[in-house]
Amino acid sequence: MTYQQTLDYLFTKLPMYQRVGAAAYKADLNNTIAICKALGNPEKKIKCVHVAGTNGKGSSSHMLAAVLQQAGYKTGLYTSPHLVDFRERIKINGKEISKTEVVKFVEENKIVFENIEPSFFEWTVGLAFDYFAKQEVDVAIIEVGLGGRLDSTNVINPVASLITNIGFDHMNLLGNTLPLIAEEKAGIIKSRVPVTISQTQLQVISVFNNKAKELKAPIEFADKNYKVTSVSHQNNFLSLELLHKKTNTKQTYNLDLQGSYQIKNVMGVLNTIEILKEEGFLIEEEVIHKALSQVQKLTGLQGRWQILQNKPLVIADTGHNPDGIKEVLENLKRYDFKKLHFVLGVVNDKDITSILKMLPKDATYYFCKASIPRALDEKELSIQAKKEGLSGKTFKTAEEGLIAAKKQAKAADLIFVGGSTFTVADIL
Repeated sequence: MTYQQTLDYLFTKLPMYQRVGAAAYKADLNNTIAICKALGNPEKKIKCVHVAGTNGKGSSSHMLAAVLQQAGYKTGLYTSPHLVDFRERIKINGKEISKTEVVKFVEENKIVFENIEPSFFEWTVGLAFDYFAKQEVDVAIIEVGLGGRLDSTNVINPVASLITNIGFDHMNLLGNTLPLIAEEKAGIIKSRVPVTISQTQLQVISVFNNKAKELKAPIEFADKNYKVTSVSHQNNFLSLELLHKKTNTKQTYNLDLQGSYQIKNVMGVLNTIEILKEEGFLIEEEVIHKALSQVQKLTGLQGRWQILQNKPLVIADTGHNPDGIKEVLENLKRYDFKKLHFVLGVVNDKDITSILKMLPKDATYYFCKASIPRALDEKELSIQAKKEGLSGKTFKTAEEGLIAAKKQAKAADLIFVGGSTFTVADIL
């Protein structure tokens, strides 16, 4: 098979959550266990850091990978979903897995795997573990796909775990209260493996503390160890001064990831780095500063408060649940603009009413449909938006929506693209 034929096989023959939603979600680890066994258990041959959470797990995973890579470690990075090319999901030192490797893996394992009947995600987890083991990475950052407890990645025994935050997302699969969702995320906590929680949230503290206690896992809440003493945005960097309470020292970090939501993420990342140092990793302070100032360059991360052009300013961000949208709106307040143009596309299995209620009524909307089966029809989105006082036109694709917004916008306006990871993916 060619690379394209291989992708077609993976995308069309296998149930894929990103495309079809809940129907592709396997609520147990049996398939992954069978896949790993067929591959000779590669997950046991690599040192891992496991990252879960509702928002921020992708950014946190990339920041950790950047730091370890900058420190001289051969660093694997497994994330999802991809925005432009499937190979973004599996990288070593920022370099995507080759097309040849993907084709070879699928051809070698197709017959064995078809007996297991895995989902798309289970296939890719197997591919990532196998690739990282064969390439003999020093460490791999493994981002959870969905939830934690029953996520396919949850067959690893990491050296450290990180849970970023808990918010309302995927409630049809994870539960409709924050403690229930936290219970699923806490499923990545392993016996005696140190875990960092980036953000203290009163409703779920006990869930994490109880799970950690049960498993004798050392637990720390990063925002209890670090305090933000100043924040500013300058020269396309988010500049943060943090007080490390344990050592009573201050450090200023300049992050190339500019969204102010990264403040919470970076505390979790720094706390995890402290744990990794205790586990024997050699990471100098200077290395951390350098890495955090060039995460996008080192890892290829896209879609996080990404500036696509100036005059008019066009910004894309993958925030897609109530917490994510709240952060988007907070970040928009930093900019001086005449009018806001919002290219909006969402998926059909989310409660979008709460999101639509939050959006500014004085913006002009370009309702569109991302190119996946799960995307909500643009006309249906427009009808629901109108009920919340939002007005605009409909477009069959995100690209058409953005073209119309650029025609409409004046140089002093701001165009924002978002509402779903897949809307941003289509634009990129």
